[in-house]
Amino acid sequence: MADRDALLRLCRYYGIAPDYWDIWGTHHDVSDASLVAILAAMGVRVGTPQSFDAAIDAAERERWCSVLPATIVLREHATPWKLRVHLAASAEGSPVTWLLVEENGARHEGVFEAGELPSAQSCELEGGRVAAREFVLPVVAPCGYHRLAISQTGRTLGETSLVVAPARCYRPPALQHGERVWGAAVQLYSVCSARNWGMGDFSDLAAIVGQWGAAGASIVGINPVHALFPHNPEHASPYSPSSRCFLNVLYLDVEALEDFRGCEDALALRHSEQFQAELESLRNAELVDYAGVAAAKFAVLERCYTHFCDRHLALDTPRAQAFRAFQVAGGRALALQALFEALQEQFHRQDPNVWGWPAWAEAYRDPASAEVARFANTQSKRVEFYQYLQWQADEQLGTVGINCLQRGLAVGLYKDLAVSVDRGGAEAWANQDLYAVTASVGAPPDDFNLHGQNWGLLPMVPERLRAAAYAPFIATLRANMRHAGALRIDHVMGFARLFWVPPGGEPQDGAYVHYPVEDLLGIVALESQRNRCLVIGEDLGTVPDEVRAALSREGILSYRVFYFERRHGGDFKSPHEYPADALVTVSTHDLPTLAGYWEGRDLSLRHALGPSTTDVVSARLRAERSQDRARLLLALEREELLPEGAAADPVSPPEMTPAWIRALHTYIARSPAQVLVAQLEDVLGVRDQANLPGTTSEHPNWRRRLPLALERWPEDARFIELTRSLGKERPRVPGAT
Repeated sequence: MADRDALLRLCRYYGIAPDYWDIWGTHHDVSDASLVAILAAMGVRVGTPQSFDAAIDAAERERWCSVLPATIVLREHATPWKLRVHLAASAEGSPVTWLLVEENGARHEGVFEAGELPSAQSCELEGGRVAAREFVLPVVAPCGYHRLAISQTGRTLGETSLVVAPARCYRPPALQHGERVWGAAVQLYSVCSARNWGMGDFSDLAAIVGQWGAAGASIVGINPVHALFPHNPEHASPYSPSSRCFLNVLYLDVEALEDFRGCEDALALRHSEQFQAELESLRNAELVDYAGVAAAKFAVLERCYTHFCDRHLALDTPRAQAFRAFQVAGGRALALQALFEALQEQFHRQDPNVWGWPAWAEAYRDPASAEVARFANTQSKRVEFYQYLQWQADEQLGTVGINCLQRGLAVGLYKDLAVSVDRGGAEAWANQDLYAVTASVGAPPDDFNLHGQNWGLLPMVPERLRAAAYAPFIATLRANMRHAGALRIDHVMGFARLFWVPPGGEPQDGAYVHYPVEDLLGIVALESQRNRCLVIGEDLGTVPDEVRAALSREGILSYRVFYFERRHGGDFKSPHEYPADALVTVSTHDLPTLAGYWEGRDLSLRHALGPSTTDVVSARLRAERSQDRARLLLALEREELLPEGAAADPVSPPEMTPAWIRALHTYIARSPAQVLVAQLEDVLGVRDQANLPGTTSEHPNWRRRLPLALERWPEDARFIELTRSLGKERPRVPGAT
């Protein structure tokens, strides 16, 4: 079809890698068709060799015509700051003025002669020659977001967002003083309690913070609590959100709302015999009944909102003013989030096949359309209802953050940030220009997914992100660092490259697209320091050495899972071989629990569900798991942690008991890793994992409930003995918090 060399030149310009290596060490060339499809998803449409060259020329001309790039990210310690500016030959005849305006309003300005600046490159454009010159900014601005403009004879030649970032991310005082902290990781929806309405909520989270804090823990981690889809509560994956900037309102504790306690209508419904029976059924369900939970909560929440309108908004009380302030602070983003949810609710009610905004009537797909504005006006109360829910969710999660501080947790609440957003959701609708809305993020084939993975999430287009001065990325970080002491960034390698699946293609047809990793990491460091938030990068899988080195340089903790920490021969690493700048855990939500791993339950389940792996691969994985059981026993024996009366016998391995689970957590607790988290599923001996990647309806992903009620945890021997062991291995350092 095309000249491969011309196509590759164009792909190189847009950061698309023409090949990749899989986990088996096999090299794959990405097909021409896939490369062209990914370019088209970026908005670059080509079809002939001539069009490839024309597209490169057009992109080059656009770059040379820009006096300054849209965004420049600098480091405060890397001075002097040398900036590349593109100046036409005509600019060499008179002085050029520069103006730096700091975000606090402070102004710095000066003058330079264009012809006196060093020049390394030049380009002939229709208007004449343009030279790339090196301008050394003669002032040093503090860390922050500033504006730099260059002008001549009163006319602005170019302007840029100038970001000055610190050298490293924030570390809590305890970690700066060498303390090795520990805590829990919980899938919040899975929590059973005597008072919740069938799934864990923010009041449960506050109780968990209290329990683990009292036992000596310094950190409590949760799954992503991003906004999902109120119209479709069965869309349960926290890693496929409608928006990462807002919260999942199903985590609201309805009875903790001030408006609930004052609303006779809501109280009457809650205490009705039928409603109480429904709640009892939801609490006793084997799996989380999201539809049932949503129906119960929304029935009461709507009454609470009506009460709020009548008793507060109508009277402009201080509480009403607090809500109005929240609306103002949320701005356009909050307005569009609520507007999306009201629109999707209405369209889905009219036609259950309407799954998201791409299925709406065309006039409503543009957030700026007259039809959308008219809906916002006529349905203003319903839109405001969804803003009210976000306000209440933010208040309840904020209370959890305050509890962490009051109880002296050295790190506090540990939140999780998903890779991207669902294509049918609010964030994609509101920011269509930012995303490649026809492509998907995924992963190439591996042992467990021979055909690769398509996660159904949208990738941001790198050039569009830079052109937006990284504002959407900054907003996402701020929203997720809010109320948190730590943030885990899922698939942190995505800052350097993401695997794009082309429109209409299969995962094996995909290609890696590179991102401005140094800019993104600089902004992460800036927001981390400003929000006093520790950052953990989930760097599992194939991670380029330069990416892991960059994470270490930035002060981002590595994410180390016991299962994967091996020596070259396959043996498990000794505790002292773990890095200090890391969070360590036995397992994760996407991997088998310790009990399930020990039994090989995950392998049996995959085999039963279908041909995600071949029989040959399945047999190999089973053999490897048998070897791993023996290696695990030997690792514990080396550390003298085998439970009393046990021996490292690979032929007849012992049953996975609480003593074994405690021994393995003690093993990783001896590592120098600064943070350790224990999964609640492992603490309670759960055999089934929370999520089985590559499955949807075949497995109850994100629906399993913990087997022990929250109120009983502090008296459970497994909880008591495990927290005692972790506290012994990792005692709090006096004064470190």
